[in-house]
Amino acid sequence: MKPAPLRPPAPPLLVRAEPSLAAAPHDGVAQLATVRDAIVACEDCPRLRRYCARIAREKKAAHRDDTYWGRPVPGFGDPDARLLLVGLAPAAHGANRTGRIFTGDGSGDFLMSALHAAGFANIETSRRADDGLELRDAYILAAARCAPPDNKPTPGEIARCRRHLTAEIAALPRVQVIVALGKIGHDATLAYVAETHGVRPRPRPAFGHGSEARLGGGLPILIGCYHPSRQNTNTGKLTPPMMRRVFLRARALLASAGGTLTR
Repeated sequence: MKPAPLRPPAPPLLVRAEPSLAAAPHDGVAQLATVRDAIVACEDCPRLRRYCARIAREKKAAHRDDTYWGRPVPGFGDPDARLLLVGLAPAAHGANRTGRIFTGDGSGDFLMSALHAAGFANIETSRRADDGLELRDAYILAAARCAPPDNKPTPGEIARCRRHLTAEIAALPRVQVIVALGKIGHDATLAYVAETHGVRPRPRPAFGHGSEARLGGGLPILIGCYHPSRQNTNTGKLTPPMMRRVFLRARALLASAGGTLTR
């Protein structure tokens, strides 16, 4: 009987950018390590766990020699981030393979190119967990932490995963702007602020590319952005200039010192 293949080593917990001179010390690094452990060990959604494990066994022909991560995927970035990105879920042969969100597929490269142009990433690509990518003043997480079949987690799976989103954001006390990548990320953010902070803006902010909502209650500004899925980028629904403008707008809002997320 052959021994089971070893899982790939966990990707780096985060990349810490140079802190702001005005930044006060906080315990976010330790909190993020604890949250990461809880995410990676999560078994709350049996359907998703079965799917991720199957994909990790069967693999894609182009990655047949890779050892897939195959576990829930934690967030990645700067613990002192003022910009938070909320995506949908890991890609089956992207983050589910590499273990780092938005890494190992075209969506990751598309996103990182825009973040690099706005000064939030040190390189334009996101290929492997050990590729030297650093996020500066930015942190990326997802509404669901396991790759879902057809890229469609159920509402119940997203709701069960919200505890991880809540815990991870709690370890990021300097967030001032949130960019929601797609409607699911937008809805997950609004559900989070309602559940955790009791804030339910009226009228409810509508999702749209470049939409902006001031949530009130000391919460961050919420910006909508089309998700950099191949469906959007290959059809021209989302172009590189469109995505760059979103992050340049986020940079401008940070420069004007928006609100800070209350913990």
